[in-house]
Amino acid sequence: MRFYRRLQPFHAISFDLDDTLYSNQPIMLATDTKMVRYFKDIFNAQSSAFDFRFWWPFRQQALLLAPELKHDVGLLRQKSYFLGALSLGLTDAEAAMFADNALDYFVEQRSNFTLPQHTHDFLGYLKTKMPLVAITNGNVDTDKIGIAQYFTHHFHASIENKLKPDRDMFDKACLALHLAPEQLLHVGDCGKNDVFGAINAGCQTAWLNPYQVGKALKVLPTIALDNVEQLTKIVS
Repeated sequence: MRFYRRLQPFHAISFDLDDTLYSNQPIMLATDTKMVRYFKDIFNAQSSAFDFRFWWPFRQQALLLAPELKHDVGLLRQKSYFLGALSLGLTDAEAAMFADNALDYFVEQRSNFTLPQHTHDFLGYLKTKMPLVAITNGNVDTDKIGIAQYFTHHFHASIENKLKPDRDMFDKACLALHLAPEQLLHVGDCGKNDVFGAINAGCQTAWLNPYQVGKALKVLPTIALDNVEQLTKIVS
């Protein structure tokens, strides 16, 4: 654990989820493989026809039609599926149903994992000390992976909740907790989305990058952690 700024008293902790509490990359790779098989079964086509290279142009098209979708990875994926289905000859109604079902399957599969008991023990302990909040750009189902009960509030990026590093979700978390921004300690792996975003909102930050996928630091966090369990040493 390394301190880069003076740690002020804090009264709640917010967590990024993907690649902070668990390694998300292998989960997403496995999910992508399952999605290719899913599309192959639906369209009776070769599996290679429906990898990311097929859907990417429709993602870009969706963003051109509705730039605000950049804040909601779920709706963006759904719109991409809809546009791709239209290109394959489905009607609007058929494409809409296909996109809804495909997104449901995607979220189910990307949330199809379990966390080790020590993560539950760690979150359970922190919950007894102060409120915990989830602030994520992703769309993992916290109920399905078994951690929803540890958080008093959940903020998922959406049209209404702007994507980190925008300060929107940090501001809303502080408002919901009735705290000044400096009384919230945000924990995350990304130097841009988590550290810069939280500092820009006036919050304190705890940075860790255990899976080496988060963007590099551009501003120093309050503290850097070797592992997330070190938080127990600074919570009174």
